[in-house]
Order: sequence, then structure tokens, then C-alpha cells
Amino acid sequence: MQRDIFDAEHDAFRDLARTFVAKEVTPFHDQWERDGQVSRDVWLAAGKAGLLGTDVPEELGGGGVADFRYNAVLTEELTRAGASGVGFPLQNDVVAPYLLRLGTDEQKRRWLPGFCSGEIITAIAMTEPGTGSDLQGIATSARRDGDDWILDGSKTFITNGIMADLVIVVARTDPDAGSRGFTLLVVERGMPGFERGRRLEKVGLKAQDTAELSFSGVRVPAANVLGEVGGGLIALMQNLAQERLSIAVGSAAGAARALALTVDYTKERTAFGRPVAGFQNSRFELAEMDTEVSVTQAFVDRCIAEHVAGRLSPADAAKAKWWASDVLKRVVDRCVQLHGGYGYMLEYPIAKAFVDARVQSIFGGTNEIMKEIIGRELLK
Repeated sequence: MQRDIFDAEHDAFRDLARTFVAKEVTPFHDQWERDGQVSRDVWLAAGKAGLLGTDVPEELGGGGVADFRYNAVLTEELTRAGASGVGFPLQNDVVAPYLLRLGTDEQKRRWLPGFCSGEIITAIAMTEPGTGSDLQGIATSARRDGDDWILDGSKTFITNGIMADLVIVVARTDPDAGSRGFTLLVVERGMPGFERGRRLEKVGLKAQDTAELSFSGVRVPAANVLGEVGGGLIALMQNLAQERLSIAVGSAAGAARALALTVDYTKERTAFGRPVAGFQNSRFELAEMDTEVSVTQAFVDRCIAEHVAGRLSPADAAKAKWWASDVLKRVVDRCVQLHGGYGYMLEYPIAKAFVDARVQSIFGGTNEIMKEIIGRELLK
């Protein structure tokens, strides 16, 4: 089915992104998987190519075009190549909106040029060892000391955690203020008391550095408060829809890639003297998956269009996130089955796709939380 949400400019950007990934990512990704993180060189190369901060104003080093479709194209091309370790979508889709919407002019001048050049790698620290999707349970705290804040606590499962030069930390700043008791503080590399823990060993996404972070008496200057004091939780709620749409985009692209790999494999692999694709069961499985992938892509594309128009609701973003990530899991699992024993071998891309896919229904808010959001909206 022909997709109709992209213009000629997006097609040109896709060619750029695809060429970049083929040259700067694919030849090195296996080594990055062994290393547990990508190189800083690829970030700098992405900045030079114009792949970072496409919605950041040109005078600050960005592309100057506030259009999520460019973000979607880059995510799709990384997914198409199986480049699950490259953290560009987190930088562009998740962190950029916070800096652009909440940053002061001084903060933007200080951080965004390096953000766009790839010299500043970013992360956002919400999840804690004892707190997952329940953001109001955050225990990391900050107290005033003059004009500064003293930050204490720990975070876990932080993408880009090892490499990050700038981390947006969600901290409780007023335990008696309920939802108005949280503030976003920007912690920078080298601040005394900011430590990185171990690089976490995950089932998949091996090249994506994920870490524990700790903050022990970190003095955060008032100039590093992002947005209003007490406005942190509201800011999170306003930005989570785009994060969840980003996950849906990657999930839909991942399902399409798994299906394409499997179609090719079943055409080439023989059993009982004929291609695996020659069996009716294989054709039925492929037909069902192709239908699911096509329907999912259509809904995700509609959500992208709604988001670009400023109309995407939190509930619709939640629908896209849980549905697309569940479809990805189902499709990849069935594709492994059609590969037979080779589907369980990591030398085959489908095996890596299988382990990389599992987390999509967990991060960005578990799919159970997504259904809760949708259910509450229905019962208003």
C-alpha cells in the first residue's frame, strides 16, 4: 500500500539517512554490539550530515523545520538496517522537545549547538530502581541551597547513560505539593557527585548503552533548572505522546523488516524438496503478518499526520505505542518460527530482531499503562 504522508523533501532526507546508515553505521554495528555502546564518531558524523536536531532553529545549528516526519524517517531507516544501538531517536524525539519548549534563551544557546553537532549527547532520567511507570513514585530529590539545588538519588535503565554529556533528571523538589512537586534539573558531565554505575547487560539492544546513574549531593545551579520549578510532571505528560509515537514508528518499521527478511528466507530455504514458501501454512502465516503490518502502518501514519498537525491525543499515542509494539512481538516471533532452527541463531538477523523487539512493550510506559490511559479516556 502506498504511503502518502511524506513529501519530496522527506524522500530526499530518507535517501540521505539511508546513505549515512550504510556508510557510518552498518559496517561498525557488530563491533558496537560487542563494545556495549556506539562510538562518539558516529554522533559527530550524524551532526555533520544534518541528522540531529532537525527541528532546532538554524541559528542554533539545527535544521529549522519542526516536522516530526523527518524524525520518523530517521527512525525507520535505522530500524530498516537493524541499527538498534544508535541513540539518535532518543536525542531527536525525546530530549529535543524539552530543550526547545522549556529552555530559556540562554540554555538554548548553551546546549543546542552541541546537541545538533553531536558533541553533546543527551539522556533523560525518569525511571528509578524502585519506580517504573509510576512517575509520582519518584524518590530522587533536590533541595534548595541558596540559588542552587542539591540533588540526591539514583536512576536506572537510562538510555545513552554512559555516553551522555547532558542528562535531564526528574527530581522531587516539594514532597507536599503532589503533582506540582517535581522539577526537571539538567545535570552535566563532570558535575561533582554525578556518577555512572554499571552498563546494564540487556537481553537485546546490545549496542545501546543503558546505565544506572547516581547523584550524591550534586550541586545544580539555578541556570540548569529546565522549565518552571514544580512543573516537571506536567512537562513529562506533555512530551510523552511524542516519545510513544516514536516507539510506535520504530515498532511498525521493525515488524515490516522482520517480515521482509522472512519472505526472502522462505523463498530461498528448501524443505522436502521445495521452498518453505511453497507450503500453504507458510503462505497463510506470511499473509496474516503482512495484513497486520499493513494495518498497523496505516494507523501509525495517521498518528504521525495528526501529530504534525498538533492534534495527536495522549490516548491515540498510547494506542499506537501498545498496538505497534505488540504487533512487532507477534510478527517477529512467527518469523523466527518460519526460519526454523536458524531463526534461533544470532548470526541470522531475525534472531537479533527477536531479542531487540521485546523491550518495545515495556519502555516509554508499559503497554498495561497505555491501556489504562486509553480506558480512562473512554470512561471520562
